[in-house]
Amino acid sequence: MAETPKINRRSANITEGVARAPNRSMYYGMGYQPTDFGKPMIGVANAHSTITPCNSGLQRLADAAVEGLRAAGANPQVFGTPTISDGMAMGTEGMKYSLVSREVIADCVETCVGGQWMDGVLVIGGCDKNMPGGMMGMLRANVPAIYVYGGTILPGRYKGEDLNIVSVFEAVGQYSAGRMSDEDFREIERRAIPGSGSCGGMYTANTMSSAFEALGMSLPYSSTMANVEDEKLESTRESARVLVEAIRRDLKPRDIVTRESIENAVSVIMATGGSTNAVLHFLAIAHAAGVDWSIDDFERVRRRVPVICDLKPSGKYLAIDLHRAGGIPQVMKLLLNAGLLHGDCMTITGRTLAETLADVPDAPRADQDVIRPVDAPIYAEGHLAILRGNLATEGAVAKITGLKNPAITGPARVFDDEQSALEAIMAGRIRAGDVMVLRYLGPRGGPGMPEMLAPTGALIGQGLGESVGLITDGRFSGGTWGMVVGHVAPEAAAGGTIALVQEGDRITIDARRLLLELHVSDEELVRRRAAWTAPPPRYTRGVLAKFAFNASSASSGAVLDRFERGG
Repeated sequence: MAETPKINRRSANITEGVARAPNRSMYYGMGYQPTDFGKPMIGVANAHSTITPCNSGLQRLADAAVEGLRAAGANPQVFGTPTISDGMAMGTEGMKYSLVSREVIADCVETCVGGQWMDGVLVIGGCDKNMPGGMMGMLRANVPAIYVYGGTILPGRYKGEDLNIVSVFEAVGQYSAGRMSDEDFREIERRAIPGSGSCGGMYTANTMSSAFEALGMSLPYSSTMANVEDEKLESTRESARVLVEAIRRDLKPRDIVTRESIENAVSVIMATGGSTNAVLHFLAIAHAAGVDWSIDDFERVRRRVPVICDLKPSGKYLAIDLHRAGGIPQVMKLLLNAGLLHGDCMTITGRTLAETLADVPDAPRADQDVIRPVDAPIYAEGHLAILRGNLATEGAVAKITGLKNPAITGPARVFDDEQSALEAIMAGRIRAGDVMVLRYLGPRGGPGMPEMLAPTGALIGQGLGESVGLITDGRFSGGTWGMVVGHVAPEAAAGGTIALVQEGDRITIDARRLLLELHVSDEELVRRRAAWTAPPPRYTRGVLAKFAFNASSASSGAVLDRFERGG
């Protein structure tokens, strides 16, 4: 029989006094017994959905979490959170809802935990925005909490090659350029997604799950497990047990998520070659945690942490390969031994990071090449760089590794929406040396800062990934690579310089000098700014209108609650 956890004021609030009888009566209607009111009531935020393979395998994890909580002497209370499939929404109007869903998920978790006065919460998610949204909600509620990642997908296979969702986007470009047969195109489309789980490379979902493990808010090894494998069920049950123990200790998210633990998470993002979206999301997570963390901190970490994992999109392997090679604990042990992690950070298990990694080998296995030693990295410095210049006075984000030529100066090809840009690529109107400018796609202008995987995938498929530059105030998929710069801030809709670019202007992207520059005189920019007027909002009602009205700059995470009075 499991020991009954220590009860805090939340559960006691249900048990004490005659005045609480109506509250208890509602619970009796759900089958509770008098003894249940002495147990902690723990929320299970279940993002199961048949909308996307990323989330279609989550129900069995939610069931395992319920079993684990009951076995540990707690009462689970299940509630739902929504999801938007980035892969399915990509290139459509629906993509504008993706970043919005991060805020909706955070609101769901905070609202249910606060409204039902829960003792703790276990959040389960799969698709990209499930992770940051869930973490932000956990930090706002600040009751003991743990994150359970739904797990990565196994690779598809065709003609002896592993496939994943990005294979399909790149195949579109190859097919349109006449470099792929009808049969191969159809087979890649059909075989790329073999079942449930989140997109398989070190794209946004696996980047955020890995970072949460490094942050100390998920169990060791849990971030790279495959959704369909049984170890994911066992890890979920163990997560439930660990959460109940955290309630006994009153160990809360803001005790764990500190400036030092965020630095650990960002160090792992750099070491694994993670998604540019991690910049946006960790700015928002830090804001929810009340931690001082700025866009310039990413550049500081980048300069000292090497890339040691050979992972897609720019590398060779998938997240499941990383798992089999030792997972995030092996990566962290190498970084810890090199003095690149804070080993004294607390984790949800009640152990420090150093204690958690004590039994992990000091060196990666010799029979794998997914994880490299720190002294023999793939790249000596991290890959997520913060570029500045007159086009991005608040900063912009670029992946700068894996490029043969990290600098380009060329004529601007200007587009005010994604669809016209994609049409130009597919029609062959974009040439080597061009710099595409995709604007009015930021947090306010999009609204919702949609991802540009369709245009970047098409460029790569046509063989232009390293010879055409692309800048945008929107975002990129974690599956994007190439000469691309996103999160340009201030955005066009806020009057940023990107709004003033004209067709044919010369633009420089220089990853070596961390420069994003428009070669137009200050006097000419003043003239253009005086003639510029902000476009009317694309939406005046509903959730997209609310997001456009409230969203902060991408340079501060595109959050909705960054108010003048509170920063």
